Amino acid sequence: METVRAYLERKHRELRLLNGSLRNRLDLAPPCSVDDVVRSKFQITAALRAEHELHEWKATETAWSHTADPASGPFEFSYDYQRADLTVRGPSFYELDGGCSSTAIYTASGMAAISAVLLASAQVIAKADILVLPGSYGETLELIRSFIPHLRIEALQLPLGDALARASPPRILLLDSCSVAGAIEAVLRLDGSGLDLLIFDTTCFAGRSGRIRRVVRWARRHGIALVLVRSHNKLDSLGAEYGRLGSAVFVRGHERPARAGDVEWTRLASETRNAVRLLGGAALPAHFPPFAGSAPYWALTRRRVAAILRNGRSAARYFAAEIPALSAQLRFAHGLYVTLRGRCALDEAAARQAAEDMSSELRGEGFPIRHAGSFGFDFAATEWFHDATTDQYSVRVAVPDLPTEMWDGLTAAIARWWHGRQRAGGG
Repeated sequence: METVRAYLERKHRELRLLNGSLRNRLDLAPPCSVDDVVRSKFQITAALRAEHELHEWKATETAWSHTADPASGPFEFSYDYQRADLTVRGPSFYELDGGCSSTAIYTASGMAAISAVLLASAQVIAKADILVLPGSYGETLELIRSFIPHLRIEALQLPLGDALARASPPRILLLDSCSVAGAIEAVLRLDGSGLDLLIFDTTCFAGRSGRIRRVVRWARRHGIALVLVRSHNKLDSLGAEYGRLGSAVFVRGHERPARAGDVEWTRLASETRNAVRLLGGAALPAHFPPFAGSAPYWALTRRRVAAILRNGRSAARYFAAEIPALSAQLRFAHGLYVTLRGRCALDEAAARQAAEDMSSELRGEGFPIRHAGSFGFDFAATEWFHDATTDQYSVRVAVPDLPTEMWDGLTAAIARWWHGRQRAGGG
């Protein structure tokens, strides 16, 4: 249990870390409320971006100045016209074992990263089945169906049985950190040697999550080529939503001999880099958080994510007990949000309006909640949610790292409001 005082002290340390990245630090008083924390973080990050533009004025899109030496905190960059050949030197957002080598390609967003990888795969394989778990990210599935014709989606169901057995054509497994609880663990209990490629969207797991390490070890043990794709403006920015940044990290262990098929898959990194160039999806140097990578950053990130997970488990238990019939999905693999359903089926517009109404009314009662897309904020965030597996709409409640008593009060208020709306026939 975290008290309000301990929470504010932790948030003060986060603000000091962010503020310390400025050349001209802001004069900020210690926060006294969640609103103080949110306002200060967005003020600091706006100042950081402004400072970057003023200091790196030679580092333009056309790379006209050969004296430019662009950087963002511990990250250093080199590139030519429009960053088509962007090279990044700096800390990793992951913690990979010493027995691995990796190549990171940074992009303008998480979707840009996975889009480039999937499009590039057409250059190394004519046809393949892509296996997806229940709860996989809807936009990724939409992307495959709409623009990746050489990949055929095979939706897996739990229990998995022999779903990963070798077959023809080649098989790609898409692991998604937003899948339902238990799905990833079910995969890790199976023999994966029949797979030709593993793409793991890690966005909803902290970069140093033990689950990422377990997936990496599993892939190495079964000799599977592995790509980690990620959106970095959720859990990697201390709730500041610093900038749109994505990456595709190609991982290979050194301990096993080459397999048939490896020669083709080693082309995937270079073809992905080419896809990023042709799609114009290269990362912006200004979007690399200058406060990332240090020991204090990792310590604060770890404590922040732990508090979110603790609050997420608490909310899931409360909703399951108090509004079970109105709870859609309470157990995702990541534990970062839950979803609520209506008594009658919701469409996108109704779910969006419900998220707006709930946030507005509860915020009017003094609760730290907003209608906002994404997750990982310092406040609870509501938004419409589409389950691509069931084709149903619900309202997503993204869990913040609020102090325990404050979050418990907000959880009860959400349940009360949602139950009252459904009883009144509000959808």
